[in-house]
Amino acid sequence: MRYDEWQAGIPDDIKGDSLWKLEVYRLGLFMAEIAWQDALALNKTLLTRDMADQLYRAVCSISANIAEGYSRSTGKDRARFLEYSLGSAREARDWYYKSRHTLKEEVIKHRINLLTQIIKMLNVLTPHQRQKGIREEQAIYATFPQPSDFNLDSEIPLP
Repeated sequence: MRYDEWQAGIPDDIKGDSLWKLEVYRLGLFMAEIAWQDALALNKTLLTRDMADQLYRAVCSISANIAEGYSRSTGKDRARFLEYSLGSAREARDWYYKSRHTLKEEVIKHRINLLTQIIKMLNVLTPHQRQKGIREEQAIYATFPQPSDFNLDSEIPLP
């Protein structure tokens, strides 16, 4: 499946979300789509069955962690989830390399190249997010006097 064909079939509810603007998210979601067939091929042999599970879990968590992190209010929190996604992308690339004895060479090259592209994007995006603060505007809140605001040692005349 080609990327442009895949994009055409994505529901408008997903495309309408501001998360869709992030190319790294779109690539991660596409990677999960194409990894499905790879996982099925690996699942056919007892020796590579566990590899199929690990590979597919790693690939699926790339876009899932980007989606979860995108919804966080602080840059540091978003960066943490992008780091999880980065770890998953590197793990998936590792599993693809290990699956080279079962999957076709052109499949392995394509997947490793796509994952490397995702890794590079996350390596740029993560430090940028870490520097960002809270998204919401600062609000002024009313405060109540605290006990420290009063001199408790002074004598108060009794009625």
